[in-house]
Amino acid sequence: MPILEVIGILSVFLLDFWARRSNSGALQISLRCFNQVARRRLLSVTVVGFLAFFLSAGICFVRPTVPHIQDEFSYLLAADTFARGRLTNPTHPMWVHFESFQIIHQPSYASKYPPAQGLILAAGQALAAKPLVGVWISLSLASAATCWMLQGWLPPGWALLGGLLVALHRGILQFWGASYWGGAVAMLGGALVFGAFRRIVQRPRASYAVWMAIGLAILANSRPFEGLVAIVPLGVVFLVWMLGKNGPPIRIAFRRVLMPAFLVLAPVAAWMAYYNLRVTGDPFTMPYQVHEKTYAMAPVFAWQAPRAEPAYRHNEIRDFYREDLQTFRDFSPSRTLHRLGRLWHFYFGVSALALPLVTLPWIARDRWMRLAVITCALFGAVMLLVTWTLPHYTAPITCLIFALLIQGLRHLRLWRWSRWPAGRSLSRAIVVLAAGSVILVFAESIRQSLSNPDFDWIFLRPSLTAQLEASEGRHLVIVRYMPKPINQHFEWVYNGADIDGAKVVWAREMGLDHDRKLLEYFRDRVVWLLEADVQKPKLVPHPFQSSVSTNVR
Repeated sequence: MPILEVIGILSVFLLDFWARRSNSGALQISLRCFNQVARRRLLSVTVVGFLAFFLSAGICFVRPTVPHIQDEFSYLLAADTFARGRLTNPTHPMWVHFESFQIIHQPSYASKYPPAQGLILAAGQALAAKPLVGVWISLSLASAATCWMLQGWLPPGWALLGGLLVALHRGILQFWGASYWGGAVAMLGGALVFGAFRRIVQRPRASYAVWMAIGLAILANSRPFEGLVAIVPLGVVFLVWMLGKNGPPIRIAFRRVLMPAFLVLAPVAAWMAYYNLRVTGDPFTMPYQVHEKTYAMAPVFAWQAPRAEPAYRHNEIRDFYREDLQTFRDFSPSRTLHRLGRLWHFYFGVSALALPLVTLPWIARDRWMRLAVITCALFGAVMLLVTWTLPHYTAPITCLIFALLIQGLRHLRLWRWSRWPAGRSLSRAIVVLAAGSVILVFAESIRQSLSNPDFDWIFLRPSLTAQLEASEGRHLVIVRYMPKPINQHFEWVYNGADIDGAKVVWAREMGLDHDRKLLEYFRDRVVWLLEADVQKPKLVPHPFQSSVSTNVR
């Protein structure tokens, strides 16, 4: 544990001890107000949701959020497509110049990812002309849903505490609340499923079944594989409950659980099949499958054999997928530990937050918490068999991780040293330190915003795009890559849903003959050349268009 965290825990620990010995009125008033809010469940959920919204919006205000990860551009393509009122886009006649990562051009032009993240970004684009607003909405809903889930698993005060820790969580705010990469949508789906299921077992009601079905629909359209892994233990428990002596009568189960869920899931399944049909031409083939078959050599799972190398049209795309294949072949115990460490750091970047897990043997004595432990363990084991593991893959079980943390805090709080309730002070110190880490998030965002963005590729692409959009006419930027790109993750060639209607179009250089055809197609545009792999890329007039204006730099 970093020395600063140790100092922080000791400081809060001693402060809480002093406040208790001096019978501090401020502490008592704060606890009383907290408990009053916690007893009002709807108010608790609302407070957590608004807090998450304003914190994520605040971080993006301090440091402008611009897409730079390949997945982000893919999700933004989906958002632009949906915001225009269509499910996919026709293949462009010059599509070979627009090939890029995590998107497909055949049989239609679309994102490879399931549509849920694109839909929430499209909502932000429709409501406020900013897809980023959709990110804030998704994190707000996910945090509120997690608080609601915890209300079904824990006492009201502890549920509110868990919801607040989610809204203030350093990793969630930085990676899911201030980027287009996703995570919050699947977190929302998981919270609805696990929160509704606990309530159904206690008291079967149609409304709970509807919420569970909505959660399942969200998981199926955001992280379908990970969502399936997360609900496998729950499905087993559901069958045992339904068929066991403690389950409801068949008539009650059908009317209050099965039928309401079916009425939600049936049209969702039909819509998913229709979406696949429009994008891929086959109702049972997802865009992700088409993309992997077209471009990828590395398989998704460790036990699968690599695919044969396809015919790539661009060296930089070929090299990227060759690197992916090498990553798959380098599968080793050390790499496995590295992947586990990355997930651990995401959730427990504040190391003190992991201290409650020392009470895991006592946590697992509760049958519901035992279900959470088994689900997380199974999920972690399966993720180790996947070629890539990133924090947003674990989003469906985020609510369970926080349920275990809060339950651990409840056990830790009971620890006594002689007659002194040391556990109470220690648990409060952990909460204060974990919640206070949000200050570090804003401090880091301020530091990055004050740095010079001129040499930061993340800001260079949107800066050049903004210059072109502010100038006269319409523009075509042809991007030239070195035979071996400096960084294969710094990708310039991404476009919106309506390529022909865009003021700025990004395309790949493909040689004299291909490029002449491209320029002929876009003959009404100002054409620029961008050397992508120089130290500071800049726009220069394309040599094929010698009369081009040079007022943009």
